[in-house]
Amino acid sequence: MGVPFPKNQPMRLYASLWEAEHWATRGGLEKTDWSKAPFTAFYRNYNVEGCVWANGKSSCPGNSPWFTQKVDFEGQKKMKWAQSKYMIYNYCTDKRRFPRGVPAVCT
Repeated sequence: MGVPFPKNQPMRLYASLWEAEHWATRGGLEKTDWSKAPFTAFYRNYNVEGCVWANGKSSCPGNSPWFTQKVDFEGQKKMKWAQSKYMIYNYCTDKRRFPRGVPAVCT
């Protein structure tokens, strides 16, 4: 479109809710309680580690952004803990949805 990405200014975060009861719920095992609709989502303890921009310069150390850095062993342990406690569906292991192989992002 020819419009530069707004990387040096404040941004907002938006999300959407969608019905995925047939594929994102362990094959339909997790049911949506539609009697609770309309649903409201909110962010709790949301924190972004952004870099402050002033006079065209970033306060980030180094040249690479934080999200391109490798996750260390301790970070991997925390991620595995969160996955085991909260994740109910992983499309990278959904052989029924992807009988010909999982998406490339999973490999």
